[in-house]
Parts: sequence; C-alpha cells; structure tokens
Amino acid sequence: MASSRSTRASSAVERLKRRTGNALWSMARTGDGLFFLSEAPGSPALCAPLELDDFVAFVNGLGPQEVQRISKHDAAFEKQLVRKKP
Repeated sequence: MASSRSTRASSAVERLKRRTGNALWSMARTGDGLFFLSEAPGSPALCAPLELDDFVAFVNGLGPQEVQRISKHDAAFEKQLVRKKP
C-alpha cells in the first residue's frame, strides 16, 4: 500500500516539475505517512505534513496550470449540452 501512495504523490511532484521547469522540487514522507514539499532537497518545507489527497491537491494547485486542448467537435458538443430545449 505504501508504494502506491508514494507513487501518486511523486507523480504529482513530477507534473509540477514539468509545469514549472524547476527540476529541484522535492517531496518527503514522514514516519506517520504524511507528505510535504520543498523547493529543493534540504530546503524548508512549503507546507505542513499533509495526507495523500491533501498533498496531491496542494501540489496540483502550484505553478502554472496546463491548458486542456479540446477539438472543434468537443466544443460543438459542449455547446449543444447547454442549449435549452424549446
């Protein structure tokens, strides 16, 4: 169970590294199974130790966000969904 938890958290940190271009982001795990983030190994933590879901949400909220690409067909479908029936 511990490896799937750390894999999900480390994936979030890898996405943050890719979005920001800063390869020094570092994640650490406490003995209690909580996670925290720092800008570089050995730097002070940017957050208090958090549970997995809270940590992933915190990391996903940092840095520039990726813009989702949608096709013209998806846009037309979305437009039809909000159209009101007579």
